[in-house]
Amino acid sequence: MMLRRLMSGGLPSLTHRGTAPCCRLITRPFSQAAQQQYQQYQQYAETDAMQTQTQLDQQPISPPSPPPFTPAASRQTQTNGYADRTNGDGHPYGQTNGSDPYASTSDPYATEYSGRRYEEAQQPVRRGGFGFTGVERAERGVGTRDKMAMAGVNLRQIQWGNEEIVPFQKNFYVEHPSVTQRSNEEVKSFLQSLEISVRGNPPIPKPIYSFDEAGLPDYIMQEVEKSNFDKPSPIQSMGWPVALSGRDMVGVAQTGSGKTLAYLFPAVLHINAQPPLRSGDGPVVLVLAPTRELAVQIQKEALKFGQSSSIMSSCVYGGVSRYGQANELRRGVEIVIATPGRLLDFLEQGVTNLKRVTYLVLDEADRMLDMGFEPQIRKIVSQIRPDRQTLMWSATWPKDVQALARDFCREDPVKIVVGGHELQANKDITQVIEVVPEVDKRNRFFEWIKENASQKEKMLVFCETKRGCDQLCRELRYQQYDAAAIHGDKEQRDRDRILNDFKTGRCNFLIATDVASRGLDIKNIDYVVNYDMPKNAEDYIHRIGRTGRAGAKGTAFSLFAYDYYTPEKVRMARELCKVMEDVDQTPPSELMDLGRVGGGYRSSPPGRRR
Repeated sequence: MMLRRLMSGGLPSLTHRGTAPCCRLITRPFSQAAQQQYQQYQQYAETDAMQTQTQLDQQPISPPSPPPFTPAASRQTQTNGYADRTNGDGHPYGQTNGSDPYASTSDPYATEYSGRRYEEAQQPVRRGGFGFTGVERAERGVGTRDKMAMAGVNLRQIQWGNEEIVPFQKNFYVEHPSVTQRSNEEVKSFLQSLEISVRGNPPIPKPIYSFDEAGLPDYIMQEVEKSNFDKPSPIQSMGWPVALSGRDMVGVAQTGSGKTLAYLFPAVLHINAQPPLRSGDGPVVLVLAPTRELAVQIQKEALKFGQSSSIMSSCVYGGVSRYGQANELRRGVEIVIATPGRLLDFLEQGVTNLKRVTYLVLDEADRMLDMGFEPQIRKIVSQIRPDRQTLMWSATWPKDVQALARDFCREDPVKIVVGGHELQANKDITQVIEVVPEVDKRNRFFEWIKENASQKEKMLVFCETKRGCDQLCRELRYQQYDAAAIHGDKEQRDRDRILNDFKTGRCNFLIATDVASRGLDIKNIDYVVNYDMPKNAEDYIHRIGRTGRAGAKGTAFSLFAYDYYTPEKVRMARELCKVMEDVDQTPPSELMDLGRVGGGYRSSPPGRRR
């Protein structure tokens, strides 16, 4: 273009935009010889381009060859056996050693893919795809919403009749002489005093009254003395003899009843009575829990009471890197505490197996069913030998939990119920419920805090939404309270740090969604506040159950907000009145009036006339 302008009359004058010329370059037109030379060069370039295009048109065009593709079965896998997952950012875990980091020896669909599709599928996925690589998402048809339904789809069904399994012992209970001498009338009176009911085929062991009668070894008794336990809780006094005798068991007890130690102490003795683990063996004890918070809490107790006998445990849950958890499982551990989803991932990858599991625990089975984990639980249990010992724990006894117990307990289980089948609130918790208009809820909350709470007392506040959690936390901090918020959008490391700060007293106000409502054993919580009321009485009982644990006293303050009356609010008011009456507490008159309303709009507060 510039050459053509030069041919027509030389260079233009150089001026500043919008101003008069600042300088002018004086040139002369090209000579006739230069013009002829330029025209010859232009003709040569056009001729060469036409010849090249003609040659290309005469040659057949073949598609680019796909990259070399090797079926998964013949690919070289990583030495650590953990090659088919990424960390969520596209980076494979472990060392590749020059092999394909996306290879999977258990991939039944790999041979169906062309090289081009394999190349496209290798592209990493963003976090939120549950850590699947592109290959896995393409092979399984897995999206972020249907991962729960597809978990464990590639698990191999085990034919236990063809498997060589290690024999094991599960009945090693020796009854204490003091227990043997007790009459049936004395045992019946003891069970009635603690509101314990026991059902099952005889013989059923008698309950114990003290730790000495449990027959626990010295290494456990030393930890019991350090923990300053006075005597076994009701569920422990009956649960330990049953579990140590090798019977399947179903325990129904409220939160904070000591059920964790009711199955951990027998688990430690069960492990020490089995042959030691060999290379490639999976755990001996498996504990399934619904949430990562409960799983972490169980592992803390397992570490405390298992370290004296060199029992190793591993906590397996989602939301954190798989790499460290996978390494622990490969090294071999006796106890695995896991949430169903992450454990199924590891079983599919071949990181571990459950062929050595002889002691299975389902903690908070009702909660796992409510969260939709039943298909995953059934897939996991299918990988465990059928002659195992099974212990199920639940706060309620609905029909779906009963069906699960019938399917998983190979023998007739001993059913232990503490306090009745229906979920009840802790009698050590003082319940305060105030019925207020929605617009007055915030002001009443801060008024109540100023009247009752101090900076030294721990308070757990529940909100319905994540946004509400963060907003209330900011307002508390603005008013000079040490507050922190925890909900599902928080990274796992942030949640662990916040919970640790709350436990150690660095922050006294913890604002949470229902992610923290069950399974957390945080000691010395003085107040539980329901800033947003839960949807049903069961969640209400589990929320307020975070205080008043281990015989301590606690207070639960709840704001029952209303703008107009709906059938849901009326039903909830009735359920709350019953919860309070069951523990001999009087519901407020406003709540009772609301429970009598037949529904529909009502502008005046309860107990008043319009």
